[in-house]
Amino acid sequence: MGLTLRMWVASLLLLTHLLHGALCWGDDGHYAVCKIAQGYFEEETVVAVKKLLPAYADGELAAVCSWPDEIKRLPQWKWTAALHFADTPDDKCNYDYSRDCPNDWCVTGAIFNYTNQLMSASKDSQSIVHYNLTEALMFLSHYMGDIHQPLHEGFLGDLGGNKVKVNWYNQETNLHRVWDDMIIESALEKYYNSSLSVMIHALQDKLKYGWSNDVWSWGSCQLNQTACPNPYASESIDLACKYAYRNATAGTTLGGILTL
Repeated sequence: MGLTLRMWVASLLLLTHLLHGALCWGDDGHYAVCKIAQGYFEEETVVAVKKLLPAYADGELAAVCSWPDEIKRLPQWKWTAALHFADTPDDKCNYDYSRDCPNDWCVTGAIFNYTNQLMSASKDSQSIVHYNLTEALMFLSHYMGDIHQPLHEGFLGDLGGNKVKVNWYNQETNLHRVWDDMIIESALEKYYNSSLSVMIHALQDKLKYGWSNDVWSWGSCQLNQTACPNPYASESIDLACKYAYRNATAGTTLGGILTL
């Protein structure tokens, strides 16, 4: 099972890097990432993942990729809320694990943790006693998406854009929600006939034909690590400063400024 889990994690790394900036991370974004990733699994990886999925998922990884968002406000799961992001100092525009992930309690720390749980279980069957591998699978799949939403590595002072009140066209909202949900909702309507499946197919084509020369680098980790979220966090805060925070002062109408 060790090889299959390594292949699965590599697939998620590749697909989330592929979609960096192309999607944001509400339910639709998470669904698309996991749906596309599962399409690239080897058969033995499909079998291994399906064994861990809850029955209601019906063998579809994408069906559970928003689960961590659904449960994070429940009393017994509130401890997971801080694992969806890594705050950086205001206006720093860079990421440092030791500074921005105290006690490993952030999205990058969570990715390391749940990757290690799955990998240790693949090497030692006794680890199943210590870890809930179904939860580890669902958390890791979700956090791989979160880390590529630029404002999940946003500034501490505005809580990753949550405190920045803006308008998306004629709707009052906040900057974080624009990047979590509203950009992709507008893109679906404008370019994909409001069909998530059409958008997913278009992204699959881009993976196959448009970005094929870059594929080799997306799953590459230094020091032979299985997961390497730190570079992705660095990319996200860089993109947040270049695009998400740019022109996003309180009261700004962003629809029409951001080019879909």
